[in-house]
Amino acid sequence: MFKKIYNLFKILRKLSCSGTIEILDKIKPIPGGLKFIFYTFSIGSSKRIENLNKTSGEKLCQSLEDMGTTFIKLGQFLATRPDIIGDEIANKLEKLQDKLPAFNTEKAKTIIEKEIGSKSFKDILFLSEPVAAASIAQVHFAKIKIGKEEKELAIKILRPNIKTLVNEELDALMFLAYLVESIFKSTKRLKLVEVISLLKEITNVEMDLRFEAAAAGELRENTLNDKGIKVPKIYWNYTSKKILTLDKIDGISIREIEKLKDLNIDLKKISENLIQIFLKQAVRDGFFHADMHQGNLFVDKEGNIVPVDFGIMGRLDKNNKKYLAEILFGFIERDYVKVAEMHFLAGLVPPNTSKDDFAQALRSIGEPIFGQSIKDISGGNLLGQLFEITEKFNMQTQTQLLLLQKTMVVVEGVARKLNPNTNIWEVSRPVLENWIKSEKGPESAINKTIELSKDILERIPDLPKVMDNANKTLQMIAEGKLNLNALNTKNFEVEELKMKNLRNNMVIIFLGFVIGIFIVF
Repeated sequence: MFKKIYNLFKILRKLSCSGTIEILDKIKPIPGGLKFIFYTFSIGSSKRIENLNKTSGEKLCQSLEDMGTTFIKLGQFLATRPDIIGDEIANKLEKLQDKLPAFNTEKAKTIIEKEIGSKSFKDILFLSEPVAAASIAQVHFAKIKIGKEEKELAIKILRPNIKTLVNEELDALMFLAYLVESIFKSTKRLKLVEVISLLKEITNVEMDLRFEAAAAGELRENTLNDKGIKVPKIYWNYTSKKILTLDKIDGISIREIEKLKDLNIDLKKISENLIQIFLKQAVRDGFFHADMHQGNLFVDKEGNIVPVDFGIMGRLDKNNKKYLAEILFGFIERDYVKVAEMHFLAGLVPPNTSKDDFAQALRSIGEPIFGQSIKDISGGNLLGQLFEITEKFNMQTQTQLLLLQKTMVVVEGVARKLNPNTNIWEVSRPVLENWIKSEKGPESAINKTIELSKDILERIPDLPKVMDNANKTLQMIAEGKLNLNALNTKNFEVEELKMKNLRNNMVIIFLGFVIGIFIVF
């Protein structure tokens, strides 16, 4: 417990001395009492954000980078959640750089040998110095003997003790968030504890590289037959919780436009491929790379786009895929009534809402967009405005759709750097049309009927048991013995209970300390 209190004070000191609070206060006012607490913890520190000519967004990014891994991850996560912190701060945090000094190669070799065993480690003929170093892991190139073949691969290695460090700091941040919400009731709407709790879950998944390997493997399988994309292969014999081994990328960063031109790469085609590849991942597969910025995209000599870093992925269910495709296509056709009907059919807008009013609101988004020049039209911005409108009609936007919208904005931005005149709508149309045809065609109808019939036939033997269990469940709910809401929030309540206990223990220790002083003096 004393370690947790120490970590809490350390986090308070970090936040207070970094200048983060002053920057956030300029962007969005912070309660006076909370500012005073942070001011108290900054006494004696001379550290402040350098370069007064920087914008508040640049200063915020710099302060988070200076505080290390946990705060870099917090900033990256908040950049994908404008629904929590607002568009202004989210847009500023998109510029956050995830770079830290590398740890030495000998330490990397030790980690690899421990993870894959001495026998497999002998297959590694050469390991380079770090070629990239981020907050959670760094990358080395390696030559590995696999069977009779020597392959040039890349190995991603987690930083030593990173999981312990991040979890300790996130626990301290979560407790700080809990105290802030308890004392300053106006901050409850920000759901600070919930945000940190969700970040902890996401980060712990990211720090198990087997999950990233699985994501890369799934994306590779989904896109094997697609032209214009090449996802690196994962080598599972040399992959574990702390290391990830995959094909070495033989290509040029998509940001190096002059080098791509020198290789006679068709930038217009690359630009179009990038948008179509992303849309196929989203509407066809329901599984998309959610971190497709320039640093994570390469182009090989054949003109294939090669994505890397599969730590942040998005997943859409059948309803969301249909919602996305139908709505984007409806806007392309400028059929706002159809778009409105899609919202109602998907149950995304309360049934008592006026369909005509909603269609009119959608028109207010679509028409100004089609009045713009081609180079200014953005599907990502369209979705952003759509989510703002739907909030006014009491529609609760799902996190995955927000993540998709943010990724779409990034993808379109990268595409336009390659070709400023890329027509987002014309490029998107074939992908959306093909998906809608495949979903509404006769073959799809037959397949859905077969799947439904098969599912029903498989469930018939269990029907008496299901009915009996349903009857018992309804009886328990009627008698008040079963609380469904409690089941859904169990994990979050456990975390909240831990923080309450910690708060109570702190109060007891503080009172004991005060009483001790009175006794002595």
